[in-house]
Amino acid sequence: MTIVDFVQLVDAGTKTIEALVWPSLVLFFLIRFGPSIRSFVADLGEFSLKGAGVEASWKRQQAEAASNLVAAAISRPEASATPDSTAKNARAATDLVHDTVTPRLIRRASRATILWVDDRPSNNVYERRSLEALGITFVLSTSTEDALAKLKEKSFDAIISDMGRPPDPKAGYTLLDTLRAGGDKTPFIIYASSRDPEHQAESQRRGALGCTNRADELFEMVLSALGQAGG
Repeated sequence: MTIVDFVQLVDAGTKTIEALVWPSLVLFFLIRFGPSIRSFVADLGEFSLKGAGVEASWKRQQAEAASNLVAAAISRPEASATPDSTAKNARAATDLVHDTVTPRLIRRASRATILWVDDRPSNNVYERRSLEALGITFVLSTSTEDALAKLKEKSFDAIISDMGRPPDPKAGYTLLDTLRAGGDKTPFIIYASSRDPEHQAESQRRGALGCTNRADELFEMVLSALGQAGG
């Protein structure tokens, strides 16, 4: 998703949102806060038009990462979200990209390959695009068995997994426990429907970096994982 795409998404309003089957909360959010979100994402887009060479390139990547991370943040609001809190999370997502995405990070990210395990990969399109904008390559897997087979074939810089995959409601933990029992220390992130403190503690006890249902926290964990994987 480019800056232009995101601006068009906001401008399209009700018809676009209905086509994507987004929750009514997001529709209300876009109607009420669309202009301000469009403004600060467009500001990032302006940065991509300034400078030359390397600077122009990484600013463009920064802007694309931000636009997709904002889209992810507003398309997956927490159960207790309000329009105000969703707007705040969208702003936080943009600030996170602005503060963390540097040419050095992009050089590291461009060498990274991440395994993403989820039986419904279409649920995470914007999150992946935000990270792909940095140069990260993703390999997708829809089952624990397939993921383990892929891990035997090659190593990855990090693994992202959902939690429940039929028929195993704890498939994320099953994959994590199997890897740790076999000595595989690949940074592991659980991206599921909860970020409750007890679930975060449990995932870390089992050897994961953590678990979250927020796109900006996922983005931050991935950057942390890449730091652990090779600097």
